[in-house]
Amino acid sequence: MDTDKTRKPRAVLSFWPPELVGQIFTPEAIGRITEAVDVDPEQVVTDTDSEATRERLAEAEILLAGWGAPRIPPALVPHLRAVVYAGGVAATCLSEPAEHAARGVAASNARSVNAAPVAEYTLAQILLAGKRAHWAEREYREHRRMPERSPDTGNYRLTVGIVGASQVGRRLIELLRPFALDVVVYSPELTPDDAEALGVRVGTLEAVAAQSHVLSLHQPLLPETIGQIDARILALMPDGATLVNTARGAVVDEAALIAELRTGRIDAVLDVTHPEPPAPDSELWMMPNVVLTPHIAGSMGRELHRIGDSVAAEVERFASGLPFAHPEDLRGPQHA
Repeated sequence: MDTDKTRKPRAVLSFWPPELVGQIFTPEAIGRITEAVDVDPEQVVTDTDSEATRERLAEAEILLAGWGAPRIPPALVPHLRAVVYAGGVAATCLSEPAEHAARGVAASNARSVNAAPVAEYTLAQILLAGKRAHWAEREYREHRRMPERSPDTGNYRLTVGIVGASQVGRRLIELLRPFALDVVVYSPELTPDDAEALGVRVGTLEAVAAQSHVLSLHQPLLPETIGQIDARILALMPDGATLVNTARGAVVDEAALIAELRTGRIDAVLDVTHPEPPAPDSELWMMPNVVLTPHIAGSMGRELHRIGDSVAAEVERFASGLPFAHPEDLRGPQHA
């Protein structure tokens, strides 16, 4: 390895399909990256099998990876010092991530960056639910007259329940702050000090569901959260309430949700389902009290450039000898 202190660190891009590079990075972001590190943006690693790929990886000091990148074992990157991942979990693109960590490899991910559009989408749906906008649009279109105004409609002092103080959940809480809403959170990891800092009330899952005019889901998909929003929890929701799911489809017991929706008692806004999309004969497609969107809450289109800009900023920090702004511990969440 070259020990010249003035040279740029050598970097490798790894994405699949390689066209993702052009979708995530603007020319300006690519310019920032090439200014900070020695990288050929036209050369994108898509596998670990070819001799040319192995030669590039053997010299890499920093790996810039994203969705679809192959898992790279430690033996192929003997000089690797850092991974910057344009996605949620940097360890996704590494085999044996703990061994990489033991070698001192630092990592960064874009999880908090991707939380922004999900939180923005959810904020919009919460405010629309408070105005019963989707219901009003259906009534207006079907009957072609002004629908009756309910005294319970409106966002002033509406109670919003949030399940999961995740990156998205916390970002959403920030976005809700300017509105005259009462926010209550269920999250096993949320300490009283955290809740005070966020300016929210806390409660059990049952208590949060029972008082929420809008119940918004942001928990991770874990064995203990599969089907967490079941018939019992759904039955606790007040009449006229709306369930918003931008987390994972499997955190909701779909059969129980459909049964509850059949009654017309609650509404649902579902950006995720399980399976995804719903089965062709699923009742969710036909239900008038369901809004289905095709997993659009996360970064897409221009929003991908926010991720690219974040990656460029992390590369600049690495090249300057600064710690990452969005670090990930490759040893696993128990060490984070």
